[in-house]
Amino acid sequence: MRVENSDALEQAPSTRLTSKNTQRLFNKDWQLYVILRNNIDLEKKLKVIHLNTYEGNGGAGRACLRLNDALNANGTDSEVMVFYQFKESSKTIPFSKTPFQKALAIFNILAERYLVKLFVKAMKTPFSLQWFGRSVIKHPKVKQADIIHLHWINHGFLSPRVLAQLEDLDKPMVWTFHDSNAFTGGCHVRYSCENYHKECGFCPLLRSSGKNDLSRQTWKRKRESYANLNFHIVAPSHWMYNSVKFSSLMGARQAMVIPNTIETDVFKPYVKAEAKKILKIAPEKFVLMSGFMPSKNDKHKGTAYLLEALVKFSKRPGVKKENIELIIFGNKDQKVMPDFPFKTTFLGTISNDDHLAKCYSAADAFLSASLEDNLPNTVMESLACATPVIAFKTGGIPDMVKHQENGFLATYESAVDLANGMEWLYHMKNREEIQKEARRTILTEFAPSVIADKHLSLYQSLINLHPH
Repeated sequence: MRVENSDALEQAPSTRLTSKNTQRLFNKDWQLYVILRNNIDLEKKLKVIHLNTYEGNGGAGRACLRLNDALNANGTDSEVMVFYQFKESSKTIPFSKTPFQKALAIFNILAERYLVKLFVKAMKTPFSLQWFGRSVIKHPKVKQADIIHLHWINHGFLSPRVLAQLEDLDKPMVWTFHDSNAFTGGCHVRYSCENYHKECGFCPLLRSSGKNDLSRQTWKRKRESYANLNFHIVAPSHWMYNSVKFSSLMGARQAMVIPNTIETDVFKPYVKAEAKKILKIAPEKFVLMSGFMPSKNDKHKGTAYLLEALVKFSKRPGVKKENIELIIFGNKDQKVMPDFPFKTTFLGTISNDDHLAKCYSAADAFLSASLEDNLPNTVMESLACATPVIAFKTGGIPDMVKHQENGFLATYESAVDLANGMEWLYHMKNREEIQKEARRTILTEFAPSVIADKHLSLYQSLINLHPH
């Protein structure tokens, strides 16, 4: 549609219509059209609907809610719709409302979680069948949205078959990859496996593995689903972006890196001495903090490396064990905790973010031995509270932790180097500079306004490119 520029047209009869003048008139008309269109767009808020399986459950759910809050604070009409709510909440829109819908959702979730055990070896690497799903294309919120933003959609929510239906809505779509499942034949965590570079198959996780095994079949279903589905990929870390580009399913698609965000007004520094006092820890103690502690067999979290590193650190010259305390939060039963070389305080599950921020502030270092993580919330939360992080150089962690600037990046799978990081910080006289840099990193690169702006720029570019 062309909007006429009356001033330009009035001048046209007295102007020699050379090709240059004609182009100039066209440019003025086009500029006026863009101005008018943008003014019309500004009159109504951009409507964004985020789709996630659960509300705030796990890192993906938490990241989704944080982005939603950041977008709303930036003037966007943003909402989150979840497949299943474990309890009533005003933060999300439940897709499953009636008793029948809830029962169906529970069936899908349980079926996906437990049927997979028939096919996967007895190991703690998550794998999804994605046989069950629920269509969302008739939901009013989805139909009214200007942008559909997908997040973590497993456990019976959007299977490849129902995902393909979203193309019928003819709306711009964004998909944030919180793990690797979208471009693999089933696994969520890949480790060193590179089968996803081709068509999967010969899956090391499956009981029955071969060229045309369950992972290859799932890969083919995803390829068919994605064939006509137009979406833009958001990778929260450069590691995830590079993984996408190597994948056979997604390598040719448009993608960009936009990290997750965090509530910088909640996760903020507190005076360390006061924070330690709240936890009944002496102010002179050197405090190490770690999150959820799974069993030694849980490869994903690298617990065995962390335990080994703590023991090695305790034996280093000049390290006084009586001056060090370890604090652990999470929902693991402390009765099955291993023996630690230092006095250990178990904080249990912390549901209050203000209190969690005080716990981070009480620590002198946060320890992460994760072997594969996209952009772990715990690392971001710790840095936001001005607490340096000591972690393996893996996944998206290097996007946040700058070696010996706001923390320490240890050599992958090296308990010795993880202990080196603890020793480095323990003997540092001026820890305040490291702490300040930790907080500055979050404020400049991960603050809500920064991340909201990046998403809004992406949304608007997709809308501008989308045929109306």
